[in-house]
Amino acid sequence: MSDNDTSTTPPRDGIHPLTIIEHSPDPEAADPRENRRPSIAARIRDLGEARKGALLLLIATAAAIAWANISAESYHGFWETQMTIGLGDLQLAFTLHALVNDALMAIFFFTVGLEVRREFAIGELTSWRRAMIPVMAAIAGLIVPAVLFLLISAGSGQEHAWGVVISTDTAFLVGALALIGPKASGRLRVFLLALAVVDDIGALSIIALFYTQNFSPMPLLVAAVGLAGIYATRFLRRGRGPIYATLAIIVWLAFLASGVHPTLAGVAIALLIPVYRPNRRDVEQALELARTFRQSPNSEYARQAANSLRESISINERLQSAYAPYVAYVILPLFALANAGVELSGPILAAAVRSPITWAIVVGLVVGKFLGVFGAAAIMKVFRLGEFGLGLTLDRIAGGAALCGIGFTISLFIVDLAITDEAAQNEARVGVLAASVIAFVLSWAMFRISDARRPDDDGGRTLVRAVDPARDRIYGPVDAPLTIVEYGDFQCEFCLKASGSIEEVRRELGDRLRYVWRHAPLERFHPNALAGAEAFEAATLQGKGAEFSRSLFADQQHQLPSDIIRRARELDLDIDRFERDLESAQVTGRVRDDMLDAEAMDITSVPTFYVNGVRHVGPYDAQSLIRALTEQPA
Repeated sequence: MSDNDTSTTPPRDGIHPLTIIEHSPDPEAADPRENRRPSIAARIRDLGEARKGALLLLIATAAAIAWANISAESYHGFWETQMTIGLGDLQLAFTLHALVNDALMAIFFFTVGLEVRREFAIGELTSWRRAMIPVMAAIAGLIVPAVLFLLISAGSGQEHAWGVVISTDTAFLVGALALIGPKASGRLRVFLLALAVVDDIGALSIIALFYTQNFSPMPLLVAAVGLAGIYATRFLRRGRGPIYATLAIIVWLAFLASGVHPTLAGVAIALLIPVYRPNRRDVEQALELARTFRQSPNSEYARQAANSLRESISINERLQSAYAPYVAYVILPLFALANAGVELSGPILAAAVRSPITWAIVVGLVVGKFLGVFGAAAIMKVFRLGEFGLGLTLDRIAGGAALCGIGFTISLFIVDLAITDEAAQNEARVGVLAASVIAFVLSWAMFRISDARRPDDDGGRTLVRAVDPARDRIYGPVDAPLTIVEYGDFQCEFCLKASGSIEEVRRELGDRLRYVWRHAPLERFHPNALAGAEAFEAATLQGKGAEFSRSLFADQQHQLPSDIIRRARELDLDIDRFERDLESAQVTGRVRDDMLDAEAMDITSVPTFYVNGVRHVGPYDAQSLIRALTEQPA
């Protein structure tokens, strides 16, 4: 059998490609705790952590406002406290406010740069057709707010502060989506994160080009040498950490001396940090060293095992994991505490209401971001440009576009850079805070309307993404009148049992049936299921997907990296190509798409069958499936 995307002939030897042993499935024996999976959003990132970070940022903002209004003198006096660090004649003097905005925020922008680097290397932005929607939406979301700001602020003398309205606060965006987002928001979240990455690139570029003062080029030569050293450090076998840290400090000081805002040093450094998917051979080596340590525990084996395990993960991802808690729980709350202290006295609020700066910011962020992001997405949808995944509908994009009006972190950051007049700064901060509140409430309303418009009783009853011969793994005639779609997991014993039912159904219905396999690995309970799904897709690219799936089902207990490679060798696959495909965006994206589709249809257990486009509920023995196929209109 040719294991391409489609097949119009029965599988070789008359055996279904996903069948090893025929079982009589016993659905009643299934423990529901063993075949439930967490939402895809939880797999992409822990939403609980996102909520905590957003709430802490909100608390810090409220504390800053309360502090500034209770005692403006102590608030400003505290953050203007002078500090000096130096040795001998080398002295560096700065205020606490500058320490937060210039030094700690450099770490924040460093983590932003790491995310940018990762998305372009192995993330959502590797495929242009997939990436063009958030990219174009982000670009429109940068341009439209700036234009509206310039139109409204004309004649105010603060037109140059248009950068305040260009950027979305990624931390608040993720946290707010976790708090008020729609049901099954996984694909929307992927879209918004990709958009936020491009948005951050634009914002950082604008800061560098338009908000750099007293520029001196000579220190940038030192920075260039330091950045070259950071790039070369990846080739060292060990001791990279101290070298990275030393060179990073040198680059930051060079940016500071040049007049270019030193936070951009964080981005420049991050873009040179290597990122790659874990190599299965490295992971297997780490496992072997761990076994050796277990058999003969001593400090040398422990060190080797720890180093091997650490090196199997890219430096980029290790640094993201290391810095993420500090950024979420320390740096961003401190930034909010140092910058959100707006005095909300009657005269200040009255001045803000009359101020064109306040209104330019509110309209730019709330209206401009929505028109830019949603308008660009709607145009691309109408003209069928790019790839909109299941669940990424215009009503949900509308809610996400409204949420993009939360500018907060970078907006307040640029207020400090672009506006020198204290009264105008207060008016601008009032505008940023007001816009963030309005955007949050507007987005909440849109998401609730979006959920209300969807049938309450559907709950994933209907197969939303129709069978696509150009994309799906179809077994049987492409145009067969009867269809079964299974969402399954190669490490799930119930999926193995169900394969016997599928083979029996195929024997009885013959060419009247087409069968489609889609991935829904239960990572929480089957830690190797995702690897098995990706291996199946990589083997399919060499025409051996059917054989590989039979091998996976034949021995569900052995699906470690070494087992995956061994199976590939046994099937005479090109191992080098197989390993490259395992790490490719094509393979990982295909599996992830199935998982996102499953989440959008509220699939929380496997196997889950769709019979002629409708979810099958009840026993999945052969006769039950055949009866459902004949009773359910195609």
